[in-house]
Amino acid sequence: MSKFKKLAAAGLSVSAALLLAACGTNGAAQKTSRDKQVLNLSATAPLDTIDISKATGYGQTGNVFESFYRLGKKGTPAPGLAKEGQVSKDGKTWTFKIRPNAKWSNGEKITAQDFVYSWHRTINPKTASPYSYLFSGIKNADAIIAGKKRPSSLGISAKGQDTVIVKLDKPIAYFKVLMAYPLFGPQNEAFIKKTGKKYATSSKYMLYSGPFKMTGWKGTNDSWSFVKNGQYWDKQAVKLQKINYQVVKTTNTGYQLYQQGKLDLTPLSSEQVKQLKTSKDYRTYGYSYVAFLAYNFKAKNPVVKKALSNKNIRLAMSLALDRKTLTTKVFGDGSTVPKGFVSSGLAYDPASKRDFADEQEVANTVDYDEKLAEKHWRAGLKALGSKKLTITLLASNESTNADALTQYIQSQWTKVLKGISVKVSSIPGKNAYAKAGDGDFDVYVSGWGGDFNDPMTFMQIMESGTSYNYGKWTSAKYDALIKRALNQDANDPQKRWNDLVAAARLVNSEQAITPIYQQTTAYLQKSKVKGIIHNNAGTQWSYKYAYIK
Repeated sequence: MSKFKKLAAAGLSVSAALLLAACGTNGAAQKTSRDKQVLNLSATAPLDTIDISKATGYGQTGNVFESFYRLGKKGTPAPGLAKEGQVSKDGKTWTFKIRPNAKWSNGEKITAQDFVYSWHRTINPKTASPYSYLFSGIKNADAIIAGKKRPSSLGISAKGQDTVIVKLDKPIAYFKVLMAYPLFGPQNEAFIKKTGKKYATSSKYMLYSGPFKMTGWKGTNDSWSFVKNGQYWDKQAVKLQKINYQVVKTTNTGYQLYQQGKLDLTPLSSEQVKQLKTSKDYRTYGYSYVAFLAYNFKAKNPVVKKALSNKNIRLAMSLALDRKTLTTKVFGDGSTVPKGFVSSGLAYDPASKRDFADEQEVANTVDYDEKLAEKHWRAGLKALGSKKLTITLLASNESTNADALTQYIQSQWTKVLKGISVKVSSIPGKNAYAKAGDGDFDVYVSGWGGDFNDPMTFMQIMESGTSYNYGKWTSAKYDALIKRALNQDANDPQKRWNDLVAAARLVNSEQAITPIYQQTTAYLQKSKVKGIIHNNAGTQWSYKYAYIK
């Protein structure tokens, strides 16, 4: 969630038609009222997949798929396809009871076997799920991911049609909230076999388990719709009849559509924020997304590789950035200065209740200090035996502040770090994401948004070998701390917490990645749009209870 797909999902905007009062009216008037429960939403980029096994985020599609739980307000797990879930005293066995009225969008019953099949499919190395690592801790998951055991050995089984039993290698502190992630939802084996290669290539080749089902998506188009799922177990709670989506690539276009009454919520660029911050429609939505610079420790250019592997060079690049000026004056949208690579507001010390973000902080790493930056820079260049360094900064051009950010970084580095030459490669997000995955970059403007409310959602991306560790940074000490938190200290909340704090401080002290800002997105939102749930982590946007007043 770079986690570009998550950032794109965070850029959704919403609009809607007016709702006519339904109380005391005849049937025709009530139908008209229902017809007016339509939202017109925008996305910053097209959807690239609706296959939950292959997706890289569920900020939007969490509304058409559901797991045992779904996220309610403030990231709290709320009832989903399971009517109940119980955990054993040792924390290693979970039992879920599927609702008797849980159905697929085609009316077929959702069974326990649908969950078993889905998990087996997702964790199968042949599927190449970018999120397979989130299964770590479930019995045999790590061995399956490594290709040492068969997917069928995963610790999930069905007892009858309505009971799912999950076996863990060790207790997982965040397991309940993890089970709200659509990644762990069911999939229908018979339907997948019937559709074959067509599965998930368009909206009609998919079955849906959430409040809405999708129509009009053909795999590459810039518009699609969600319609109310009449088979959803809690359909009476869903007020919206339809949600229309279209890709809106610029904030200027979004603002024009908003003024025309075609959008009721639209994201704003930093320049628009300066002009519209006093508007009564101005809103901000925070998110656990931390943008950071990923350094390529395996860069193809040997000079760049040696430079970025030098701690002094990385510290200099970090200390040259004035994040306060960036967030308050360049952006001005409410985004904040991070204290490390784990976002604030995500998790709190079980004893002191301090924010993890505060405990991970390491002095003289993300501060703005030109003199110290120059000192580290000179030391780094001396080690390289050079007075100059040329690097390319890779970035997506699709986020609202993309250009402002890359221009600021380029300007600051050129100003503070004598002898540096910075080329900016600002390209469509999908292309940037692909280049990063291939290791074809020097420094990449990346980022991560939390999948669940626990530090581990950030910690896993820096482990050796994970798919989102683009720069290929490795540390035996870091890996050992994460392993300890996941194993011997897994059932001791304080020891586990201390392990994670120590690991985060190691990343921050090394500047293995350099945090830039924690995202808050500014919007214009009309007051008639009600009931949207926005979470700091996980499935960010929920429209289950949304309606037009």
